[in-house]
Amino acid sequence: MGKIFDLIRQSGLRRGPRRLFGGIGGAIAARLGLNVWLARLLILLSFLLPVLGVGAYLVAWALTPWQDGSIPLERALGTTHRRDPGRISAAGEEPYR
Repeated sequence: MGKIFDLIRQSGLRRGPRRLFGGIGGAIAARLGLNVWLARLLILLSFLLPVLGVGAYLVAWALTPWQDGSIPLERALGTTHRRDPGRISAAGEEPYR
C-alpha cells in the first residue's frame, strides 16, 4: 500500500491553502491551471450525476494529500510513515513533494 500512496504524492496534487471544504477544488485548479471557482463549479455540477459525482468527490477527498504530504486514507488505515522531506532514503529515492 505504501507504494500506491507514494505514487499519489508524486502526482503533484495537493490540497490548496485556499480551500472551502476538503480542498479538492483548489487542488484540481492548481494542478490543471484553472480558476479555483471554475473548478469548484465543475465539482458542484458533477454532483448532479447520480452517485458518480459525490462518490468521486469522496474518493478524491480520501486520496488527495494535504500540504505536508499526509493522505487521509493512509492515516485512517494506520499505515502513515513519515519521511524527512529534506533527505534522500538509503535506496536513493527522492523525497515526495
